[in-house]
Formats: sequence, structure tokens, C-alpha cells
Amino acid sequence: MPERLQKVLARAGVASRRKSEEFILQGRVTVNGKVVTELGTKVNPGDDIRLDGERVTLSTPIYLALNKPRGIVCSAQPEAGKPPVTDLVPHVTQRLFCVGRLDADSCGLVLLTNDGELTQRLTHPSSEIPKTYEVTVRGTANAEAVAKLRKGVYLAEGRVRCDRVALKHAGRASSTLEIEIHQGINREIRRVLAKVGLPVSELKRTAIGPLRLGQLKLGHHRKLTPSEVQLLYHTSAADRPKLAPRRSLRPKRRKP
Repeated sequence: MPERLQKVLARAGVASRRKSEEFILQGRVTVNGKVVTELGTKVNPGDDIRLDGERVTLSTPIYLALNKPRGIVCSAQPEAGKPPVTDLVPHVTQRLFCVGRLDADSCGLVLLTNDGELTQRLTHPSSEIPKTYEVTVRGTANAEAVAKLRKGVYLAEGRVRCDRVALKHAGRASSTLEIEIHQGINREIRRVLAKVGLPVSELKRTAIGPLRLGQLKLGHHRKLTPSEVQLLYHTSAADRPKLAPRRSLRPKRRKP
């Protein structure tokens, strides 16, 4: 059955669908020896598709849930002397995208896949995929701090509030919270908690949308089941119900 060229490129793991569209518009893609620049072009199984002269082959789809340890970067290459997350799956030779990036100081669930289409869906801001974290902070997380997190605090990017906050443990030296948030701002959880006087000492992601970390051991990975992959596609569908709209603007200046 014919498919759109950019979708085939994304499914082959060449790049995300949006990036594949850029390649097509730049005249870098050929089909059966002819340069294609129309985004609506459809191709058939067996067509000779090439990017920059190199033949594109459809790889077997790979979907891995991985429990990333601290000290590992969500990249295909080392950064600042820290090893990339792909080092944890040395048996996989295909290019993998890392969905649900975590900073080097955090651990927990990330999705590794060569499915560019799913990567595009899950990482696009409009998808609003919620992510759940278990966070240990220094100090006592009281009801006032939790209320501020639910109401929202202002970062440089605008107002950010947590979709859900549950206080699991409150002690004098440290507290543990479960936080769900869907915005994709850099180091968001750490910055939001710092705003309410609760610096993070440990941060672990436990869920990406419907995908759960479960009992997966640190540094280990597992294959997703077909039903999990289908559920991720369904969750990131364009026509699924969105979260309630919220303001994410800077405070309005008061009139003099």
C-alpha cells in the first residue's frame, strides 16, 4: 500500500517526520532515481528511496523501555565525559531516538526507538504527554509548598504548574513527592521545586504517559509489548482529548 514519503523516512529511523519533510524540501531525497520535493508524494514497497545518495532501508521497529542510571546522558554520543544512553544497549546497531530525555543527574524511564513517527508524536509540544516523577527533596515539604506547586510558579519561560502533586513522605531532613507534569522545559522539576524552597537531591521518572517503569532494574531495559506501542500511538494521536488549557504567560505588568 502506498505511503507518504516522509512517513516512510521517519519509520525507517532516518529522522523525525518533520525533519524528513525538511530533507525532501531541500531536494536531498530521490525515489527511483528522481529527486522528489513534493511533501504529498507517495511511495510503494520496493521503491528505491535514497537520502543524499544512500539507500534507505526499513528497519525492524525497535521499542525499548530503559531505566537510565545517573551519570548517563540521553544522547547517542558522549557529552562532557559522560557515556551515552545507547551504551546500555550495545547489541542494537540501528540508530535510536531517545524519547523522554533526562539530565545526567536524574534516573528513570526513557524510551529508545528507531520509530521516527512515534518519536515525533511523543515529543511534539502539542501532544502534552504527561510524565510522572518520584522526587526526593531536602527539607520538609509542607502543605503550603504543595499548594504552590499545584497553583504554579513563574520561571523565565512563563508560569509552570504541576498537573498532580502527592506528598509521599515529609521528614525534617528530606521529603518525597510524586509529581506529574506535561510541559517540556529544561530541568523543569528541579527549577520548579527550587522556587518553593525544596532543592532536589534525587529525581526518578516513573512513567511517560501510559508507559510505566515498574520493577525494571536500574541500567536494564525491556522490549515494549505490541499493546504498549499501540497505546503510546493512541495517547499521542492528534484527535485525543487535551489537558485543560492553562495560562503559561508571564505576569502582566501593572499599569502605573
